[in-house]
Amino acid sequence: MNIFNILSDIEKIDGDATEKFNHSRRKMLKTTSVAAATSSLFFAGVLNKAYGQSNTITDVLNFALVLEYLEAEFYMKGMQSSLNFGPDRGLINEIAKHEAQHVAFLKSALGASAVAKPEFDFTAKGAFPNPYTNYPVFLTLAQAFEDTGVRAYKGQAPNLASNRDILEAALRIHSVEARHAGEIRIIRSMSAYASEMNTGGVPAAIYARENNTTHVAGVDIVALSQPKLLFQNSASQMRAMKFAQDSFDEPLTKEEVLAIAGPFIK
Repeated sequence: MNIFNILSDIEKIDGDATEKFNHSRRKMLKTTSVAAATSSLFFAGVLNKAYGQSNTITDVLNFALVLEYLEAEFYMKGMQSSLNFGPDRGLINEIAKHEAQHVAFLKSALGASAVAKPEFDFTAKGAFPNPYTNYPVFLTLAQAFEDTGVRAYKGQAPNLASNRDILEAALRIHSVEARHAGEIRIIRSMSAYASEMNTGGVPAAIYARENNTTHVAGVDIVALSQPKLLFQNSASQMRAMKFAQDSFDEPLTKEEVLAIAGPFIK
């Protein structure tokens, strides 16, 4: 199934899904508890109102569902494989359960409007061989998927701004994905912060524009520090530049996400 065909189908879907949400809970991620419980009746009403306004929200939720399908199946297959997770097994299993909950949540929200799960190729046509027999490769893909998910949710947030309740639901998933990303980086023992200059072996497109120093509303972070930097050596100035880049995370557009995820979808 081609991901661009999926998105074409999404655009044709109408927004009259009225199925109620199931009560959803998310377990602890190590020592951090994540509250994700919401009543079915409340969200059914919210979605009915949102769908009455625009089909954009349906499109965004389906876009998120495709990404959650990918993550959920990736981790599920990992837990079913012969991979030696060592002491990480409990954490990876917890992340797998979170992703399965995200899929269930979004499918329940969309009802008959939910797109079908595509088939996946987690080798990306051979670019990442043996992800289920080679743990470092598995972790590289885990970082790629989690960081893509975080930036994808951020990129779609403006399209949900018309409905505060739906936006809040998406942000609850977004923050959990960010915690997943942090945990995976800890497992990989990355000595430097993942960025456009240090991808950790994942596709560079995932960190597009992460070297920006001008952020929201055109604020130039380096320029703000310029008076102090005038009296520092070049090494200090370079560190200040890096901090200005790494202190802010940039969103990914739908098209950018599709270009990243496309090779993993048959």
